[in-house]
Amino acid sequence: MLNKKWQAGLLAGTLLLGLLSGCGGAKEQTAQGESGQEGGKINLRLYTYGTEEAYNWKETLAAYEAKTPGVTIELVQLSEKGDTQEAFKKLDLEAASSAQMDILMFSDPAGYAQRVALGMAEPLDEYIAKDGFSVEEDYKVDTRLDGKVYALPGKFNPWYVLLNKDHLKEAGLAVPTDWTWDDYADYAKKLTQGEGSAKRYGTYFHGPQGGGWLEFLKLKMANQPQDTDFLKADGTSNLDNPTFRETLELRVRMEKEDQSSVPYTDMISQKLNYRTQFFNQSASMITIGSWMNTEIGGTDKVPLEFEVAVAPFPKNKEGDPTGLTPVTTDYVAVAAKSKHKEEAYKFVRWYTTEGQVVQGKNIPAWQGVKSEQVEKIIDTILAGTKSPEKVDKKSLIDTLVASKASAIVPPAPYQAEVYEAINEEYEKLILGNQDIDQTIRNSQERVNKIIESNQK
Repeated sequence: MLNKKWQAGLLAGTLLLGLLSGCGGAKEQTAQGESGQEGGKINLRLYTYGTEEAYNWKETLAAYEAKTPGVTIELVQLSEKGDTQEAFKKLDLEAASSAQMDILMFSDPAGYAQRVALGMAEPLDEYIAKDGFSVEEDYKVDTRLDGKVYALPGKFNPWYVLLNKDHLKEAGLAVPTDWTWDDYADYAKKLTQGEGSAKRYGTYFHGPQGGGWLEFLKLKMANQPQDTDFLKADGTSNLDNPTFRETLELRVRMEKEDQSSVPYTDMISQKLNYRTQFFNQSASMITIGSWMNTEIGGTDKVPLEFEVAVAPFPKNKEGDPTGLTPVTTDYVAVAAKSKHKEEAYKFVRWYTTEGQVVQGKNIPAWQGVKSEQVEKIIDTILAGTKSPEKVDKKSLIDTLVASKASAIVPPAPYQAEVYEAINEEYEKLILGNQDIDQTIRNSQERVNKIIESNQK
């Protein structure tokens, strides 16, 4: 259970900030009244971090309004840049104010679990039972927390590897279709060139940093069928899992011994971004989520000046199954304070099924989209980029079709605290202030204390 003191403190702080800044939400609301209903029409407010460029909101919401007369969807964009941390802060402020909220989007499991624990999302089980489907059968991502469904998944973004195909050709390397982390490290060494400021690295890892991007400390954990996170499903620590040690060993070897990955100190001090590292050709490979599909062919801001290929998330050993990978999704929920929960739920169900196809920006988590339809969706996505002809489309489609989610561990409400502690211990390791044994020992002790304090 969520620590009561922590919960009370977070709510108190959020409420105080909400009183100071919540006036805007209240003012926006007065035109429609508290219920969000005006002139017989129901207006639903959708809170999202998603930008128009990444989510095609105008066309998507217009399609729903045309299909559902009497309902309008008002978009509340929480970050113009699509910054999820900024969006969460603003969302929490709005939740503490008198603002009308109907539909909420959460960007990651930890953020989703925390806000469910704070009572922001309505349980959807009764609505789902009436509709006669099950989340595990209809979707590729199971969103249940403590046995209840509080959100339905939107996109299905498996992680993969983007490769500079021009660099591969120079090094005489083939586009991988089935490979291990040892292969990945070998490719990175062979792709690394030069010295000093002109050095081109084989790869760039965009984390961990600031308690986020912890996927980069789960490289060898996340491609397993079970126990893919720092906590197990029963809430106990998973840091004694050998794949955690192996991930630390891989990161240290590639940065310190092989010198084939961009140094952690450069990432932090120069505030590097994975997009520019890859598209500026400072790094030949990046491991990242397939939300990059909308940018893989280049954009106005970040053009593509080379050929790009895609490879599956590496596995640990030759005999391991291919395609198991971390998966990110949007958790689309009905706000607990909504006065139109039925209508909000109907939108959530539509958006996470047919709406994903209309949106045309991502592979949906909905099982109703078959693998043979993936190519058409990819064509639509690539058509929105500047240079789709430079993308090795076959490697992209093959990778996406082969990808499958590992068993997702339901996140604990205090998962963000766990991530921050492990991030801090990793920094000590990579900066040379402690060895791997000490890092694992310290991480285990800190995580166990967090677990204990949240069970009181």
